[in-house]
This record gives sequence, C-alpha cells and structure tokens, in this order.
Amino acid sequence: MQKRIALLTFAIFTLTLFAAAQASPPASASCDLGGGKSIKTDYSSPRAKGRKIYGGLVPFGEVWRTGANSATTFVTSADINVGGKAVTAGSYTIFTVPTADKWTLIINKKTGEWGIPYKYESDELARIDMKVSKLPSPVENFTISYAKSGAGCTLQIDWEATRASVDITAK
Repeated sequence: MQKRIALLTFAIFTLTLFAAAQASPPASASCDLGGGKSIKTDYSSPRAKGRKIYGGLVPFGEVWRTGANSATTFVTSADINVGGKAVTAGSYTIFTVPTADKWTLIINKKTGEWGIPYKYESDELARIDMKVSKLPSPVENFTISYAKSGAGCTLQIDWEATRASVDITAK
C-alpha cells in the first residue's frame, strides 16, 4: 500500500512539473519615457515549439490576445501617443490583428479578462496600424519589448520570424 501511495505521489509530482514546463510563463516589459512617465506591459510568453505561428496557431485576420493566458496588460502613468493616437494615463489591455503584411494594435479599456474569445469591441479605445518586418532569425519565445527611440519608445512584438512595432511618445 505504501508503494502505491509513493508511486501515485511521484506520478502526480512528475505530471505537475511537466505541466509547469509546458506553460506560458509570465513576462514583463517597460518603457521609461523620462520625467517619471512610464509604460508597463505584462503578458504570458508562449513558445513556438516548432509550430507555424502566424497564419497557423495565430490565424491571420482575427483578433489575437497577443500572448497566452490572460489578456496582455498595458499600463501608462502618463498621457501618451501610440502611433499618433492619444491614450490617456491608465490601465488597458492590448490585442492585435495580425495579417501577412499588416498588423493592427487594439488598445482596450476593459481589463482583467482571460483574453479569448474577443468580445470587447464596445470597450475599444483605439485601433492603430503597426509596422511589420521580418526578423533576421526565428524567435522561439513570444516577446514584447520596448526600444528607446528619440523622445519615446517603440513597442516591439517578436515571435517566429516576425516583428510588429509601433512608436510611442509622451504628450
């Protein structure tokens, strides 16, 4: 009986470790706009694992939660311009609509949702065109980052061989 309990305990422990290794771990990116103004993005970072990502796992032309698990957060401590559109200080979620040659960033006022299915059109603050480029080498881990650019930052979304980006400046 003790052997069975020990074996069952070991099996549960092993499955728990395996499941944790397969999960999309939490990640974070931030942008310091200077003068105490900042942006912080929290997201889950799925892995490619040899899968076709864009046009496959992530269908073209459909709203995507931009990561995995809970919707990706976008918190700004100051009023900003994202791709030329005004965004007031506050907490938001971001979604994207990827296509082969163009992406759209959606900034949504609704927060705290799981991320799918997308049913938050009435809470959208803005839809913003993003630049799309090919990366020099494949990226295994979905990554959101900010690159300092002039008086602001460029939001970069990298995965597979694709980068989608948009410029952000403080108002």
